[in-house]
Amino acid sequence: MGEIGKPEKVKLLCGLIFSESISFEEVKATLVAPFGQIDLETEPFPFDFTRYYCAEMGENLKRAILSFANLIDPGDLAEIKTLTNRMETQSGEVVPGQLKRRVNIDPGYLEASKLVLASTKNFSHRIYLREGIFAEVTLIFKQGRFEELEWTYPDYRTNRVKDFLLKVRERYLSQLR
Repeated sequence: MGEIGKPEKVKLLCGLIFSESISFEEVKATLVAPFGQIDLETEPFPFDFTRYYCAEMGENLKRAILSFANLIDPGDLAEIKTLTNRMETQSGEVVPGQLKRRVNIDPGYLEASKLVLASTKNFSHRIYLREGIFAEVTLIFKQGRFEELEWTYPDYRTNRVKDFLLKVRERYLSQLR
């Protein structure tokens, strides 16, 4: 029988999709308050992988991914997703009786072997955590690189994102030493 132990700390990440009506710097400042300093980030790049968010958030959306210096307990992911959902609502705009988000914040974590993202949507490959939050393994680290899975989002399949995650993984491993 295996022994129950505490999990190793993991590297918190937030994937952002944001509209022209909110600045990247404003979004980052909102996230630094609860999560601490950002240690690595991508430059914002066009989010043109799907039109899923356009009706709500508008055209010309940008994508960026942030990693945070403080390591977290992976068991905190549901609480973090609940908080980021509140942040999305607070930064949104009410347009004739409907909330329109200006930013979509998808938290997750990176550990040596995988990238895990949180979601409010259930599906066959997602595991329920708590408080209406699910988690999925989005990428796995194998033979020196990140590999996608059948359900990996198109933007997380790109070399731009995978190369960034390799840098985050290096930083994470150095933090564990």
